[in-house]
Amino acid sequence: MQRILIVEDDATISGGIRLYLQGKGFAADCAGTIARAETLLAGSSYHLILLDIRLPDGSGLELCSRLRKISAAPVIFLTANDTESQMIAGFQHGCDDYIAKPFSIELLYQRILAVLRRSQSAASGDVFSYLTLTVDFVKMQVQKENAPVKLSAMEYKLLELLIRNRGQVLTCDLILERLWDCDGNFVDENTLRVLIRRLRQKIETDPKNPKLIVTVFGIGYTFGESQ
Repeated sequence: MQRILIVEDDATISGGIRLYLQGKGFAADCAGTIARAETLLAGSSYHLILLDIRLPDGSGLELCSRLRKISAAPVIFLTANDTESQMIAGFQHGCDDYIAKPFSIELLYQRILAVLRRSQSAASGDVFSYLTLTVDFVKMQVQKENAPVKLSAMEYKLLELLIRNRGQVLTCDLILERLWDCDGNFVDENTLRVLIRRLRQKIETDPKNPKLIVTVFGIGYTFGESQ
């Protein structure tokens, strides 16, 4: 199930969006402040974020800028200010789309579907880039800061699995099952921990503070989301 975070201080608007999205099969959380949004983002992975620009404790523009450094989840701005300068500012801060209030819930829903399609297409494309990492899935080549990175076959399979499912938390059992299916070799949890450690050493800027392969304690791992 895809998860959406609604960051909007008007409880009537956020509650209505949440109910509609839940009726369409999404999981949705609401946050009325930047502080609450950051708490939710620290504990969960989201496939998309709906973000108001004017919030009680700060600017959604600045939150979007911070998100772009830690998350690949697309962002749609919701705002009453639909001037060209405000829209340009939104895109400059990293949003993927922009919708002005008041809006119809059906139009918002179609925008959400379109952004999610683009995001999923990018994740499944031939070349994937995020922060300092680039992966060419056709050539099976990995680069960090434009320098080649040599991975073992198992390390590459693990990295590809995580990237293909970015935005989701993969349990250890699921990862072990997929790695078995890929190579036909037995992989246990200890081997997985070793693979994760070696992979982080090769692709992370700071392996002790990973931004690419992140542990979700008690569950498994996710790609490209903050802890």
